[in-house]
Amino acid sequence: MLNSNLLRKLDMQDLMVFVAVYEQSSVTEVSETLCVSQSTVSYCLKKLRTSFDDELFINTRNGMWPTNKATTMYGHVLKILKSINICHSGLHAFDPTQKEITFNICAPEYFELLILPNLLKRFIGSSFPVIVNIQKFHRDIPIEELIDGRFDLVICFGPNFHRSSKNLKSQILLEDDLVCVVDKNFAPTEGEFSLDSFVARQHIFPTPWTSDTNMVDGWLSKWAYSRQIVARANSYVAALNMITGTDFVLTLPRRIQMLISNEDKFSHCKPPTGLPNFTLDMLWNEKPGQDSANNWFREQIVSVCAQDGLL
Repeated sequence: MLNSNLLRKLDMQDLMVFVAVYEQSSVTEVSETLCVSQSTVSYCLKKLRTSFDDELFINTRNGMWPTNKATTMYGHVLKILKSINICHSGLHAFDPTQKEITFNICAPEYFELLILPNLLKRFIGSSFPVIVNIQKFHRDIPIEELIDGRFDLVICFGPNFHRSSKNLKSQILLEDDLVCVVDKNFAPTEGEFSLDSFVARQHIFPTPWTSDTNMVDGWLSKWAYSRQIVARANSYVAALNMITGTDFVLTLPRRIQMLISNEDKFSHCKPPTGLPNFTLDMLWNEKPGQDSANNWFREQIVSVCAQDGLL
């Protein structure tokens, strides 16, 4: 935050004028160096003096003499301009074309189905030598692995479905909700499930990450309900195949249902009222001097989500 609202009126040209006047001591020379009029230089000096509440430069026969405050400011203003140039030039930015690089990610099947395919196509289309290794998500966020660098990134569901850490940075990638998928011959006549009709059915439990329960069971337990699970599948696709020819219910993220469910064989309907939505979150360990490759990789994921209309 700024100490004074007057500082908000300054721009880069004002700072450039400050440095040039300090180094050249002549408004005329500054005007020629920066290719601006002398009146512009004078206007910038007026803004600087007002913003910093100091004369800054005293007009003498031998040129513009810096005040003590101007002398103190000079090094700091140089750093500001240098930092702006670094931001513009992308100094030390990661170049994905230079060498092969591997990113190790902990993520659920949701990410593998919805985002990873187009992310890989982007890398292939741009001839980026990038390898992505995915490890299945377990009960909790692998904090130690993120901190020591064994994982570059963790993709998990939120909000607050997993234990988090104050040492980690996070960003929401997208939002989604849940739908109930059933064999077309066993769809509820009313087109949706009440809480009672939902728990009266038998359920297939997909395990896109290692867990005995998921957000559905957590929500049911708040209402003192539980459901009967007849099978646990290793993937969404396998779980979907298990409901064919039965009255089993499979509760899926809507985006996954739209991606893998055959509308000729399956119907989808609303879950019980109140079943919460969820987010897909991206977590990483932001260290001092963060590796620019990690920044670049996260940017590619966000860009793919935006391109596919997921955000």
